[in-house]
Formats: sequence, structure tokens, C-alpha cells
Amino acid sequence: MAHKNERLNQNSVVRVIKTYKPSADSLDLNPKGNQSEAACSPSTNQKRPFRSPTDPSDARPFGGCAENMAENLKGCSVACKMSWEELEALCRTEKLYCPQLGVSRTNINDYEVEFLCDYKKIKEEEFYLVKWRGFKESENTWEPKRNLKCPKLIKQFHQDLDHVRRRYKRTPKCIPKKLDKEVSSFLVHKAKARQSLQRWEAHLNYTCDHPGRIFVVNEVDLEGPPKNFTYINNYEVGPGIVLDEMAVGCECKNCFQDPVKGCCPGASQHRVAYNDRGQVRIRPGKPIYECNSQCRCPPGCPNRVVQHGIQIDLCIFKTGNGRGWGVRTLQHIKKNTFVMEYVGEIITTDEAERRGQVYDRQGSTYLFDLDYVEDVYTVDAAHMGNISHFVNHSCTPNLQVFNVFIENIDERLPRIALFSTRSIRSGEELTFDYRMHIDPVDTESTKMDSSFSVAGLPGSPKKRLRVECRCGSDSCRKYLF
Repeated sequence: MAHKNERLNQNSVVRVIKTYKPSADSLDLNPKGNQSEAACSPSTNQKRPFRSPTDPSDARPFGGCAENMAENLKGCSVACKMSWEELEALCRTEKLYCPQLGVSRTNINDYEVEFLCDYKKIKEEEFYLVKWRGFKESENTWEPKRNLKCPKLIKQFHQDLDHVRRRYKRTPKCIPKKLDKEVSSFLVHKAKARQSLQRWEAHLNYTCDHPGRIFVVNEVDLEGPPKNFTYINNYEVGPGIVLDEMAVGCECKNCFQDPVKGCCPGASQHRVAYNDRGQVRIRPGKPIYECNSQCRCPPGCPNRVVQHGIQIDLCIFKTGNGRGWGVRTLQHIKKNTFVMEYVGEIITTDEAERRGQVYDRQGSTYLFDLDYVEDVYTVDAAHMGNISHFVNHSCTPNLQVFNVFIENIDERLPRIALFSTRSIRSGEELTFDYRMHIDPVDTESTKMDSSFSVAGLPGSPKKRLRVECRCGSDSCRKYLF
């Protein structure tokens, strides 16, 4: 196969093309107008069903039983062993036109830059070592900057280069004509880590069922997605635990203006927790009872907030002060606004104690007691959870925990919702206090955990080790636990 720079000599232009994702149907690869078809599956994860001939007379006999063979193979599927990028690269190499992959006569000699690996300057002309999408690293080629139409990748490459040179304490005024091996190696690893995070970001947004988007960035080191972590949208119930669904709903047509018998909160001697804009208006410690699937009110009822999920675009980012991953908002959040739920696996306290000993040896845990009534269950978000898994502690947090009941009437199993305590600027990190404390005076709920000094609130994530706090708050308590 000819190298990319050899193709450039034929007046072709290297540029970044927008990858077009084909439909689930087979891909038609037509070489230069030839009407012959080559059917390919569009993904390594998708399967293309076997298609028998529409007319048995058109089938060529194989062992004298083509028709019976086609009948027996109905529903059979075979996964393609090539990725989208490899299929596209194959099309260009073999000069095959494929509309579904975006390969046409006009761009057959265009190749997509995956990332930039190295840099050098020869006689004042800049060159970049290019990793081509769909091709092995052994086929990387040096290309002059004038032939590369990927300004964003070039900008990202130089940002990474500045970072790594500061890392190795090399700060001359100008970039050297040739990079050291350790520098170029770091740049390649950084590009691969970024790709890994981008794939994880796409997976998170595919998995989540809420309108708010999730972004992932790491501009600190080479760490990729967390291992052994599964994103879930709702509680994962452990063995022996049963969630009691709500038996009845409210009869309200307008729960805010004309509640019938106090609406759903009234059935439990409480009042509606939200105003007409969906902002919480009750004090921390009081429970929230939302309308459920049995209620007559419409989906847009003001008493349906937490159940609609995350509405705000959020970003998982790597912190620069040793606190691991964190979460920041990408939109302005008003005071008393629902932000997210704390989600994980529901386990018994006995199981939590057993896992806690294992987590202690690992240095951290994500155990969160559900002790609104009694300490019977715990939420473990160590290996299964949502974006709240990455929210850090602060001694002066901007999020507050509330117990929420929607479809489940078991007061030992509330849903844990995080609401903003103040107005939060776009770009600001989201935090909550792992040792939250409120004044229990005048709290409606009298069902307090006698072993915990918080009225009606779930316990903080369990931590048994003496952990130093790095929140940086002026009123920092110095230790988390």
C-alpha cells in the first residue's frame, strides 16, 4: 500500500473528514461504478442477518440443497471483524466508493488524521508524524503542516506539548527542531488516553436516560476511564431486597393549584416540596413525596422533579490537587434546583460492613447509609453508580441531600437526591458534605436515627480511615472522617 505522502504527490489533500455512521443495513461498496455488491456489517458490535435469495431459482445449488440451506440459516448472523474506521480505510485502499461510509469519487484520496504523534522542523518547514484512522501505527507517516487540514488536532497537540515540557521542566522560548523520545512517547500516550475517555464519554451518554449530557476531560495526567465501574440510572437492588411499589396515586388535575387531599405528600402528612418552578422549598431533613405512575396528574406536574432525571450538562474532570475525579456543571444552576441522584447498589448493612472492610484496605469506599427511619440498608456506588460517584466532598458544599419517595413506599429505602444550596456558576465544581449536619429543631420528621445526629437525613458515605480533607475551603475541618 502506498504511503500517504506518496499520495500527496498526486495532488491529493490530507484533511480531517467527518465520519458518517451508516445505517444498520448492509453497505454497498461499488468500485468505480461497478454494479457488483459487497455486503459488510456496519460495526463490530452489530450483526447483519443472513439474507436468503428472494427467488429460489436464482440461488446456485450447493450440494443440491441451496433452498433448504437458506431456510435453515434464517436468523443466522455474523459479526463483522472490522471497525468503521478499518472499513473506511479499506474502501480507500481498494478504491471502493461507499456512500454509507462517506467515501466518494471526490474524496477517495482523503485520509482522516486520528492524532499527531511527533513533530520536527526541517529548513523552517514543520512536519508532523501522523497516525491515520483505520491504519496501524507501523503505517504512520511524516506530513508537512501545509497538507494537514486539522487545525483543532494541531492546536491540541501543541497544548499537550506545552504541558509535557513543563512536566519535564523544559521551557525554552521556542520549540526544538526535534522532540525527545520521552516527550513524543508522552504525547502518543496522551492522545490514546484522550481517545479512551472520548469513547467512555460516548458510552455514558448512550447509557444514561436523562436529558443532561455528560462530558469527560483529563488535562492533568494519563489516567483513562475508571476500571470495574458500570454506569446505571436507578438503584440496583441486591439479593433479598424487595422494593414495594406505590399502590395508589393522587386524584389531582393540578397538584400545585388545586391539590386533592394534600396530593401525594398529604397522604403522608407532608406538604408539596416544590414551588411552581420545580425548586425545593422545604428544609433539609424533611422528606419529599413526588407524584408517581398511578397519579392522574400529567407528566409536567410541578410535583415531578427528581423522576425526570438530570437536566443539566455536567463534566467529569480530573482534579489537579490529588482529589481524583470530580464533577463540574457546564450550565448555571439556580438555588434549590435538583441536580442529580446518588445511585448505586442497595445492600444490607451486614453486607455493607463486610464490603467496608475490603474497601478500607483499598483506601476508600462509596457506602452511603439509608437511615431515614432505621439503619437497615446501604447504597454502594463503588462499582455501580451514576455521575454522583465522582462528586467530591467539601466542608462548604453547594449541594444538599434530600430523601425522596416516588414509586416506593418503604421508608427504609428512600431515593437520595442532591439539590443546590445556592446559585452555582457554570464551570464550578459540584460538592456535598460527606458529614452533613443540620439543626433538627422544627423538623417535621421525628423519625431520627438515634445513632446519627442528623434529622431525617441519610448517613454520609462510610469511611473508617482517617482521611485528610483537601477541599480547600476556608472552614475546612482538615479531615473527612
